[in-house]
Amino acid sequence: MFKKFNAKSTADEVLSGVDLRGKRFLITGVSSGIGLETARSLAAHGASVVGTVRELQKGELTSAPIREAASQGNGNFELVQLDLASLQSVHACADNLLGNGQLFDAIIANAGVMATPFGRTVEGVEIQFGTNHLGHFALINRIEQLIADNGRLVVLSSQAHRAADVDLSDPNFEQQEYDPFVAYGRSKTANALFAVEFDKRHRHRGIRAASVMPGNSLTDLARHFSQEDLQGLFEFVGNARAEAGLPPSELKDVAQAAATSVWGAAVADKDEIGGRYLEDCTIAAVDDTPNPFVDGVRSYALDAKKAKELWTVSDELLAAACN
Repeated sequence: MFKKFNAKSTADEVLSGVDLRGKRFLITGVSSGIGLETARSLAAHGASVVGTVRELQKGELTSAPIREAASQGNGNFELVQLDLASLQSVHACADNLLGNGQLFDAIIANAGVMATPFGRTVEGVEIQFGTNHLGHFALINRIEQLIADNGRLVVLSSQAHRAADVDLSDPNFEQQEYDPFVAYGRSKTANALFAVEFDKRHRHRGIRAASVMPGNSLTDLARHFSQEDLQGLFEFVGNARAEAGLPPSELKDVAQAAATSVWGAAVADKDEIGGRYLEDCTIAAVDDTPNPFVDGVRSYALDAKKAKELWTVSDELLAAACN
């Protein structure tokens, strides 16, 4: 019988009593915020964790809490360099991991950017779609053989997926005006759809994939928002939830925001969460209310047909970028 957790549960509470010695995890984006806490908590409970950062020198400094937790909890931690906005970097990281040859019990695709000004990756893909989705898509598919049989993939999505479905006809905003939050929402829908299709393609090996809404928390992810913008967003969200008859949305601290990631990667029944969207350490209900700030997952983020179409478009984008 699995313990029940909720929105206030922390990563350490979720892993209480769980011995992860002998388990190995890959986590993208561990230099700060949710990724750092996810890695710290897993390492503190005995896991071997490989974390990715864009800048190794900076990452060595910011990841000190993970190393300390690993040393005290009989875990292990190492860093590798990865810039998801550069396919050359993605391929180098993947080749490094493949050369090592060690298997992972779970991969947590955590890294991302949010509501950035318009920009493009090195290969010319819109920066949020390219970083949040396509970079992870390229990395994970290149190293999928390193996921152990009966392993897991956890992909961080967001409540923001409710703001926008993917636009497979114009993923790079070449035919429409760029909106930072719409672009972010589309990338987070893509994250959820990627998990759906990956789950379908790899469940024959016992591998299951799920997407995660970690919860709203104040991390470096919101660095493109001014304090005034953030306050305005919080007020807007509060009003939208009140109009839907819902209680105010509460900010999570980082330890709470990391809880659903570790729950999905190490604690939940993998066959129950496979192909699903997780929120507050449980499987989220489908809710197609137009309001983008209610809880739950939009059905379009779990649509199997659209997930397969996104996979095809993603393959085409990668092929074009590599030519």
